[in-house]
Amino acid sequence: MKFNYDIIVVGAGHAGCEAAAAAANLGSETLLITMDMNKIAQMSCNPAIGGIAKGQIVREIDALGGYTGIVTDETSIQFRMLNRSKGPAMWSPRAQNDRTKFIDTWRNILENKDNLSIWQDTVTELIIDNNTITGLKTVLGVTFHAKCIILTNGTFLNGLLHIGRVKLNGGRISEPASRGITEQLVSLGFKADRMKTGTPVRIDGRSVHFDELTEQPGDNDFHKFSYLDTSVRNLKQLSCWTLYTNEKCHDILRKGLPDSPLYNGQIQSIGPRYCPSIETKIVTFSDKSQHQLFLEPEGENTQEYYLNGFSSSLPLNIQLEALQAIPAFRDIHIYRPGYAIEYDFFDPTQLGPNLETKQIGNLFFAGQINGTTGYEEAAGQGLMAGINAHINCHGGNPFILGRDEAYIGVLIDDLITKGVDEPYRMFTSRAEYRILLRQDDADMRLTEKSYELGLAKRNRYDLLNEKKSLRDMIISFVEQYSVKPHYINNELEKLGTTPLSHGCKLKDLVLRPQLSLNKLAEVIPALKTEIEKIPQNRKEEIIEAAEILLKYSGYIKRERVIAEKINRVENVRIKGKFDYTAIQSLSTEARQKLTKIDPETIAQASRIPGISPSDINILLVLLGR
Repeated sequence: MKFNYDIIVVGAGHAGCEAAAAAANLGSETLLITMDMNKIAQMSCNPAIGGIAKGQIVREIDALGGYTGIVTDETSIQFRMLNRSKGPAMWSPRAQNDRTKFIDTWRNILENKDNLSIWQDTVTELIIDNNTITGLKTVLGVTFHAKCIILTNGTFLNGLLHIGRVKLNGGRISEPASRGITEQLVSLGFKADRMKTGTPVRIDGRSVHFDELTEQPGDNDFHKFSYLDTSVRNLKQLSCWTLYTNEKCHDILRKGLPDSPLYNGQIQSIGPRYCPSIETKIVTFSDKSQHQLFLEPEGENTQEYYLNGFSSSLPLNIQLEALQAIPAFRDIHIYRPGYAIEYDFFDPTQLGPNLETKQIGNLFFAGQINGTTGYEEAAGQGLMAGINAHINCHGGNPFILGRDEAYIGVLIDDLITKGVDEPYRMFTSRAEYRILLRQDDADMRLTEKSYELGLAKRNRYDLLNEKKSLRDMIISFVEQYSVKPHYINNELEKLGTTPLSHGCKLKDLVLRPQLSLNKLAEVIPALKTEIEKIPQNRKEEIIEAAEILLKYSGYIKRERVIAEKINRVENVRIKGKFDYTAIQSLSTEARQKLTKIDPETIAQASRIPGISPSDINILLVLLGR
């Protein structure tokens, strides 16, 4: 048993798992402390990974050498590529997962990882010497020492659960809260606040009339999360189901509002605007006679279902009665009611871009402790915190991703620059350069960076180079191959597109929305021959990558030019160069906010709410620009 480590990670949720794995893979002696080893990477809410913008984050985690995508592929019971009717910048992978197998797969990875140990215990106190973290103490009376500590406490810091007027202390239902850390950090000058989230009822599938629901099957193509050759669809594939609430259900829910913690003053903390509870929906959208719900399976061999869209903290009897008003749920049996949870978080503007706290050296925060919500956002932060904690231990420059390089870069920059006024969730609309941040090319953007860092392994790097070479081979052929009208026109008409009046390059045909490389390969033998050079197990992935670059090259190039212009000021560093309080030409608000955030660059300063273009011009003048 060791008591001294390079890095200690507190909490084994999605942030903690990625942080611990990254630190250990980079060579740091790492300890992961969790309150319950049977709940490692627990999916506290819905048993799903990915979705709009979130799926892009998971592909970025995988491209960097993380594990969330791999574990998701191994334990998927349904996969869908969302937004396929829109352009590829909006395509977002999403998977339903077997909740239990997800935990088991993550635990197997962590328990068998070199440089990584696990300890089941609860942390009660941090050891700080001269404004630097040096260790921690646990409820079992054990003291551990480390060069860096990463806090990934999720909803456990002073967690409080609400079901109607019933209040329970806990980080999740039937799991104790963690006490002491918030109070200690606040005493050291940290700013903390409270957030609220919720989770829906869990339903026994044997009591559901599925013949009255609409089935929503998954996709059955090549798409998955990991860029590695992971197994996919190796579990039984299951459908989700859609249904709707009704007026009778709403009337029952309204009857329970006086006992709702959200409306009787019991809950005072900040809740998620974009994922409201069912009681918030019927109040905010009082004109709506129905709301869509999704019934989602929890696993391959369980009867437990998750009712997405019915998050609630109403009393148990109200939840049950309202559900029974929905025809397909008239005989409903539930495993447990929905509940709300309040928990502590820390203002993320107290962090640097490497997720290290500004007040305490070598102390890192990742996940819901920073005011975010979602497994994916947490995992992305955890990975970056693990990398940067390792760098702090062993030397090197911080590993920072730009807003034009990754959704993870957008996420962290938003947090440390703007702070949060509600639980932060990633959307594609938060990214200025979403055409550059597609899910299909996260490996092209990030794997080489991670390989140079030492996190992505050689096999992943070789797969990237093979993909790049084969993709470019197809693109080069398409750009150079000439097509004659008499040779192709009959086939073009059959494919529903205008015949040619004169010869053209094959690329001009690929640009037509009715045509694809696969369709053209059926009628152009030379193209089919080129495609057959691609290994069968990677053919569809590489064809898709080539086709996206061909069809959207103009948009991609234009967005890259814009990003490069912005990067000219992104690289103008100002941290430590000004005493903002002494610059009287700045507005009072600007002086206060620039002092608080202490931005790294001019570009980051320009993104701080309340900083005007004139404030930025003043700083540029003072820099002699």
